[in-house]
Amino acid sequence: MALQEGDPAPDFTLPRDGGGGEVSLSSLRGRKVVLYAYPKDDTPGCTQEAIAFNRLRKEFAAAGTDIIGVSPDSAKRHDNFKRKHELDFPLLADEAQMLASAYGIWVEKSLYGRKYMGIERSTFLIDAAGRLARIWRKVKVEGHAEEVLAAAQAL
Repeated sequence: MALQEGDPAPDFTLPRDGGGGEVSLSSLRGRKVVLYAYPKDDTPGCTQEAIAFNRLRKEFAAAGTDIIGVSPDSAKRHDNFKRKHELDFPLLADEAQMLASAYGIWVEKSLYGRKYMGIERSTFLIDAAGRLARIWRKVKVEGHAEEVLAAAQAL
């Protein structure tokens, strides 16, 4: 059963970049959270999406909303990606696809006829009570961060 808007957001605890320990959703209760999941660090669409969220981070903060990126990449790879693009929000390492499975975004994909498992680019806006306020699946990067910001501001 796919997660629906209004459902409780599944809790998670994952390692973060920078040797900063772990981040759990439950530790962020009382704040809105943008959890955006992307396939891989340093690929064109993922880089564009990260830069767009980073550019709007002050507006998200003003709306009482934390931004968290998550992918199957390692925390070390996240460190390089963050440094290269001067990203100023946590990136979580979901190497075992625990979060991706809980959120229903670890899916079969196809590229040039080859099938493989991977992250479906998705964003979840979680309200201060820990419920899924908005869900975007199969995200198209262009204009997405702005759309999520507008939803966070309206929440």
